[in-house]
Amino acid sequence: SLYVSEYFSQSAQKLSFYSWYGNAKLFHFHVPEDTVLLRWLLQASRGKGPECTNMEITVHFRHGAPPVINPLGTRFPANATVRPSYNISITLGSSVQNTTFVNVTTPAAGDWFIAAHLPQAAGRIEVKGFSTPCPYMFQADMFVLRLTDMPVLEPGVPMPHTVVSPAKPLHVKVFVPKHAAGMRFQLSSCVTSEQRACAVRVLLGSITLPQSFQRSLTCTGSINCSLALDSPPWEKWLQIMVESLGTANASVSVEMLASFTVCRPGSTSSFLNFISLNQSQAAARPGAAGSSAPAAGEAPRNASSPRSSCLQSQPVVREDLDVVSVRYRLLNGPSVPVSSLSPTLLLLNLNTGMDSGGSLVVNLLLNKTSVSLANATVAACVSAASPVLSLNATQNCSTAFSQGYPLSVSTSSAEAMLIVLYPQTDDWFLSLQLLCPKGQGECSGAEAKVTVFAYLTPCFNDCGPYGQCSLLRRHGYLYAGCSCKAGWGGWSCTDDTKAQSVGTQNLATLLLTLSNLMFLPAIAVAVYRFYLVEASVYTYTMFFSTFYHACDQPGVAVMCIMDYDTLQYCDFLGSVVSIWVTILCMARLKKILKYVLFVLGTLLIAMSLQLDRRGVWNMMGPCLFALVIMVTAWVHHGAKRRHCYPSSWKRWVFYLLPGITLAFIAISVYAFMETNENYYYTHSIWHVLVACSVAFLLPPRDKHKKPWAWSQKLTCRYQICQNDREELYAVT
Repeated sequence: SLYVSEYFSQSAQKLSFYSWYGNAKLFHFHVPEDTVLLRWLLQASRGKGPECTNMEITVHFRHGAPPVINPLGTRFPANATVRPSYNISITLGSSVQNTTFVNVTTPAAGDWFIAAHLPQAAGRIEVKGFSTPCPYMFQADMFVLRLTDMPVLEPGVPMPHTVVSPAKPLHVKVFVPKHAAGMRFQLSSCVTSEQRACAVRVLLGSITLPQSFQRSLTCTGSINCSLALDSPPWEKWLQIMVESLGTANASVSVEMLASFTVCRPGSTSSFLNFISLNQSQAAARPGAAGSSAPAAGEAPRNASSPRSSCLQSQPVVREDLDVVSVRYRLLNGPSVPVSSLSPTLLLLNLNTGMDSGGSLVVNLLLNKTSVSLANATVAACVSAASPVLSLNATQNCSTAFSQGYPLSVSTSSAEAMLIVLYPQTDDWFLSLQLLCPKGQGECSGAEAKVTVFAYLTPCFNDCGPYGQCSLLRRHGYLYAGCSCKAGWGGWSCTDDTKAQSVGTQNLATLLLTLSNLMFLPAIAVAVYRFYLVEASVYTYTMFFSTFYHACDQPGVAVMCIMDYDTLQYCDFLGSVVSIWVTILCMARLKKILKYVLFVLGTLLIAMSLQLDRRGVWNMMGPCLFALVIMVTAWVHHGAKRRHCYPSSWKRWVFYLLPGITLAFIAISVYAFMETNENYYYTHSIWHVLVACSVAFLLPPRDKHKKPWAWSQKLTCRYQICQNDREELYAVT
């Protein structure tokens, strides 16, 4: 046999602490057909700085779709099916790099996904630039060993083969046709080269993660052994590996035979029949496409008798709505007839390769008036790759190499829903059959009408009122995840274990918005001292900060007067410009120079915020530059007057020192104390402290400026004019 090795690599990604699925870094690989060995090379590394500590990285694997993970232990939505993912842990200790290998023999062909993340996030809000987080990097590479000339086992034709040694197993494959109800694999004529008792082991199927349904068969002696499989995967190659359990130098000769039991589907209306039905009510219609029954003498319903077929297939149209958004429409109407003689089958096509990043939702609604038997139950199974063709009361919904998801509706419970999170890329089937407690004879002739709603959505229920559905991308692959707010958690933001009450949400909104009213004293002081430009800036900041935080709140206490991004930008701009104009006002510059710096600084701040809105230097840069200007101006004033500036000790004790203290406390709270849990009151304290510090730091009005005297401004009688011109006298 000729083996070919192939290598696939993807660029490294920086890992994040986990708070929602968007923090997990996804790697997407495609395993080719006839792969007999898959090896993952996982490389993790961290920085060398003092902020880097020992860390544990969790890596999840899954075939066919991104892994469904739950590191936080939250609840999934009701009716959602969750199977634990296969994961390993990689520890970064004293060494800055770790290399791990993961081997998978006879892996399933198709899409494979790896998701890696760090432990749960601490919840602290870090200001960008104040601290340097440790970089943790992760890279996944894939090696595959592929057999180029894998022998093909033809159905019904015995094939002799030889296993050379235990170290070199035999690999063959067989193609499973469509509508295969069962498969039987038989091994016979087992002979060893040393004329000893024959001992071989046969593995049917490929390994898939997190669950593998690979079937094993051990044959000893010369007795024929066989294995029967129900519902093998339709229209797929099935790998078979035969390995010798004998001595190292002994070869084994065997004869293999694979046979299939094919199900005869009932005739169903094709798309052409659907169009002709809408255009005319002609009696003669063409035969069903893909049906094994002849079209001649077909009934008006275009369906063969249920007694002559093992399943009744209903035509389904796939309607693509958007990215990871599909609706399935039944051509014969939303209601499908379900009998007890043979299951009714619906095909849900999810094999485009771009459908596995959402949630498959199947909703069944029983028409109670259509069921004549009160104790009858409609059993349903949703399965991938192959349908469940024998439904019974046990409802295990298992096929040859997969485990389906059971559903049931009855007169006592007429509605059922199933949510499959991240369905694997494949053909999915919905099987329905009418069951009676006393046996199928009781249900003969009975028929139930079941309304089927099936669709693929990026996020179930759009993540609810306390979540946001985000579309994530890894190269060209798109998938969706829910980002929860207001303490809600879970896959679809349905876990209210740590949820904030409505009263807490209202309190948070009131604190964050009304705390901005503390700018009113600063505005009053600025107006009283004739700093009208500064008062305008403070009014602008108070207005946009109030409505930005009213729009930024999670949950129900939200009010947005304009676009969220616009409100955020205006809030950040007003905050930085307020600090800028306050410090320049304290510098006591000439008016023309002060206003030029006001305008020029505002333009530069607006540009820097557009480049990086959350960068710490967008605030610290203007502050430091303004402080340099203020200190320079104060030194100039002090040198000119030959004493300290400001000269009044009362100005220092009662105004400057309290204002500076409040500003430093505000910066400390903003930079080091804010977390996701205490944000609403720590940030409110930041608003109050900054506004109060501005009121203290504003300098007194110029000496030539008189206070506002409205009684003198608004006069309606005689007014004594005052001559401010100086009289010049000649002294002789």
